[in-house]
Amino acid sequence: MRTDPLSTDWGFEALGTVWEITTDRPLSERARAAVGAELDRIDRFWSRFRPDSTVAEMSRRAGRYRLAREDRCLLEWYRELYDATGGAVTPLVGQILDDAGYDADYSLTPDRTVPAPAWDDVIDWDGNELVVRTPVLLDVGAAGKGFAVDRVASIIADHAERYLVDAGGDMVISPRDEPVRIALEHPLDPTKAIGLVELTGGALCASAANRRVWGDWHHIVDPRTAAPTREVMATWVYARDAMTADGLATALFFTAATELSVLGARHGWAPALSVGSDIAGFRFAGTDVPDHVAIRGNGVVEHTTIPGLELFV
Repeated sequence: MRTDPLSTDWGFEALGTVWEITTDRPLSERARAAVGAELDRIDRFWSRFRPDSTVAEMSRRAGRYRLAREDRCLLEWYRELYDATGGAVTPLVGQILDDAGYDADYSLTPDRTVPAPAWDDVIDWDGNELVVRTPVLLDVGAAGKGFAVDRVASIIADHAERYLVDAGGDMVISPRDEPVRIALEHPLDPTKAIGLVELTGGALCASAANRRVWGDWHHIVDPRTAAPTREVMATWVYARDAMTADGLATALFFTAATELSVLGARHGWAPALSVGSDIAGFRFAGTDVPDHVAIRGNGVVEHTTIPGLELFV
């Protein structure tokens, strides 16, 4: 739930979630068509749920697959997350999710699962092409929705001065004077909030184990054990862009925030930044860990100083 002073809304469904785009002026049909075309392009390449996608082809045939220039940052970010989390965040988790029943038919009937292979054993990335050494089912859900939000926001930015792009709770907010109030959903009761943040720009992404649950499974899986993770219930990350925030929100299910500080020099929360540094119009704390809130399975809440954060727990 969020409160935004802008008034022009456009809602639709895409990539398996509900999108809400709020702008300071109505979007033209040309702008809407551009958004639809980009989301379709992303789906046709990266979806593991449609048989005609490039990812589906990778699961059937080894080979070299060229990535669009705008998609290369997603794979590069995945490699950084893979290294920083000891392999816990990986696009190679797709087969585990499929075998567990979170498949193209949504059978939700778990079968035997095995740990994901090591990155360097099955895929390689040369900066332009993804080399698939053996057929493998990829899943980029850990950072892919954030990536899609960023891509849509880049299109909207050409058509509106102020905007908010929200895809199922993962959002990009353009710089503004009046903050957007965003409720942090309680992971055990979606009708309640555990707190609020007030943001005047940047990206906020969340991940929670109470979403997409079936049997004893949920969608946040440790690829090293081929089983759902249980130590964390929910995370939120505030960053400059949604792809970064989305990937870190997943990484925090497996890796302590302090261990993710190795990523800070590139992604905007390094100690080298002074407190309150102004980067591309957004203000960040400049700590050596990402700005986040995390609720652990034992109820302990961990957080940094996200702008306007107020916790009710």
